[in-house]
Amino acid sequence: MEHQTYSHQIVIVGGGSGGITTAAQLLLKDKNLDIAVIEPSEKHCYQPGWTLASGGLIDPDKIIHDKKEVMPKQVHWIKEFVAKFNPDNNTLITRKGTVVKYQYLILCPGCQLDLHLIKGLKETLGKNGVTSNYAGLGGYSWELIDNFKGGTAIFTYPNTPIKCGGAAQKVMYMADATFKKKSGVGVNSKVMFCTAGTRMFGVKEYSDVLDEVVERQGIEVKYQHNLKEIKADTKEAIFDVITANGTEEVIIDILHVAPPMSAPNFIKESPFAQENNGIHGGWVDVDKYTLQHLHYPNVFGLGDASSLPTSKTAAAVRGQVPIVVENLLSLMKSQPLKAKYDGYTCCPIITSYNSVVLAEFNYEGEPISSFFIDLAKERYSMFLVKRYLLPWLYWNRMLKGKPFETSILKKLGLLK
Repeated sequence: MEHQTYSHQIVIVGGGSGGITTAAQLLLKDKNLDIAVIEPSEKHCYQPGWTLASGGLIDPDKIIHDKKEVMPKQVHWIKEFVAKFNPDNNTLITRKGTVVKYQYLILCPGCQLDLHLIKGLKETLGKNGVTSNYAGLGGYSWELIDNFKGGTAIFTYPNTPIKCGGAAQKVMYMADATFKKKSGVGVNSKVMFCTAGTRMFGVKEYSDVLDEVVERQGIEVKYQHNLKEIKADTKEAIFDVITANGTEEVIIDILHVAPPMSAPNFIKESPFAQENNGIHGGWVDVDKYTLQHLHYPNVFGLGDASSLPTSKTAAAVRGQVPIVVENLLSLMKSQPLKAKYDGYTCCPIITSYNSVVLAEFNYEGEPISSFFIDLAKERYSMFLVKRYLLPWLYWNRMLKGKPFETSILKKLGLLK
């Protein structure tokens, strides 16, 4: 049987926020570009929305749209999984055997959840009080939180890079606030944050604020605790304790897991991965400023699967896409790559039902602000941004390749 063969000027692997936004921005620059997007999923999810769903702030159904609603009409959408790359011949092959030839390649397939690295997680996830917003279980998370009668609620953070690093805390703060609202529940509840890290957040200024939040709320924090096993029958979570070189068992009533993550296997096994690719890495090896691949100049990478040393968030993608677009178009004209990415990323950390710490920073870990105010504090205005403005901007501006408009912020009174 002869397999299908396609040939395109630009091929984008991944039709998530990175792939769709990149395709949309390229086509706004030049509507005659020949672009294919390889993406098997028929659905598109606003992933930050799972946090909102887990706090009862949004219907989970509103987080997911049909992919055809957001895919640019001019692209050739190849609904298949990539299996293997042959960059020396500028081709790739899908699981079905389809051959796709390209002149330029953009890699943004996101990252994968490595559930198998936590013993018992696959078997119990989505039941027995074990949930994860990262696995699309925001609705179940809210069900557990809303119906909680007291006990121990644990929220974890792993020893690998993950997408939206602050999400594990966001659901915890909303859960804690919900418990405290209910008579008899808050006083009979223990909320714990068990993290493989050594502080609450990577940037000191924001970490200091979160230290104050957990102290104020009476949340118990266990640093250098990495979840390694879940025993559903005895309702136990077992952690490797890095400092003590041992383990600790904790009885659980609710367990929200931020699972280990890595680049997709087809990236890790490819020539595009970093040389130290392994089970916790294998990210697309790109220059952190130009986003061009370090060994294949006609290849660019962005988003969660990239090696960029910054937090993996939708806001980071929003900062990376224009760099890829400008540099790719320059490369196509044999011009120097002048666009530089400074590592900008943003993590809106919900700390209650009326406050958010909007953590914005760059490669140097320096706090920066799009709002010209000190963001290293809890603000109600930033809660409104997280709940209402960011989802609207995502669906109506970002995925359509359109610029962020400050006029919207002025109307909301968030900019002068």
